[in-house]
Amino acid sequence: MSSSTARPGQSPIAETSPQSLCALEPRVPADRLVAEMVPPPRFDSVRFDTYVPDPGQPSQSEAVEVLSSFAAGLGGAHALGSGKRRWFGRKQAAAPTGPRGVYLDGGYGVGKTHLLASLWHAAPAAPSLKAFGTFVELTNLVGALGFQQTVQTLSGHRLLCIDEFELDDPGDTVLVSSLLSRLVEAGVALAATSNTLPGKLGEGRFAAADFLREIQGLSAHFRPLRIDGEDYRHRGLPEAPPPYSDDQVTRAAYTTPGASLDDFPALLGHLARVHPSRYGALTDGLTAVCLTDVRPVPDQSTALRLVVLADRLYDREVPVLASGLPFDRLFSDEMLNGGYRKKYFRAISRLTALARDAKGLVAQ
Repeated sequence: MSSSTARPGQSPIAETSPQSLCALEPRVPADRLVAEMVPPPRFDSVRFDTYVPDPGQPSQSEAVEVLSSFAAGLGGAHALGSGKRRWFGRKQAAAPTGPRGVYLDGGYGVGKTHLLASLWHAAPAAPSLKAFGTFVELTNLVGALGFQQTVQTLSGHRLLCIDEFELDDPGDTVLVSSLLSRLVEAGVALAATSNTLPGKLGEGRFAAADFLREIQGLSAHFRPLRIDGEDYRHRGLPEAPPPYSDDQVTRAAYTTPGASLDDFPALLGHLARVHPSRYGALTDGLTAVCLTDVRPVPDQSTALRLVVLADRLYDREVPVLASGLPFDRLFSDEMLNGGYRKKYFRAISRLTALARDAKGLVAQ
């Protein structure tokens, strides 16, 4: 929609029309994928001392202590290969046989990503020697570089942090198991977050029997650390605002510099044509996402793509203003009760938070 074309009966609202995500097909070179493996902008300034443990949840304070010690123990470590490094501050004559990392397990919104990013910031190594990315970004990196090149690239790191560690299909199980095993052999420290204990990965998603060996192998690399608590995004906060009208959303898009404006069904169709590894680039420079005609997601493949986009928008703190149905009605009951339910609930939680952030975009 250009500034000279308005809806029937309307005049242009601003000199510059909003951009459309549907018009963008970004190309992301492989070296950018590696360079961008750092905590997202939302977590640029987080540290252990900015995490506020819930007094009623002692596991949260324990997590801060364990991860602080983990970070301090990396001070003398560097990747020289098996048996030639320090691990948690202790000299090793041979490769350690115990857990090689920490696995943060807990529900939505208990601050796992805050703690994981704090660990990345606290680790005494140059940014180029530590990597941070979601599970999906890690698998996308392998897709872009190839397995051997990914192993070679990450083997020189002191620390690899993996956020939202979820195994969605057997192929990813084998891929990530093999990758992490190679990195552990190279002396890379591992840290991960998930909503599932390591030994339970894959349950409710696929028939795990044939892959139990790989799943248990992943579990052996981590010390599980449970973090209890309620979703901080809803502690003492008002309910997410209800959807606005199409006209309100459109007007906000035209009066908000750097905003995008798209029809929700059209955007879902466009996401099928853009690889999820590019969704971050798709949101470059956005100040707000405005969506009209939000309606239930039609199928699981579309829903999983929307989950990735929601993660990228949340990471970048891009508010989302929408008309149509509220975000808690995006996914069918069948989806919310199926194997990917944790992803869908996370997306609802994050989109709700972003909808709340967008409230100020609408003229009162």
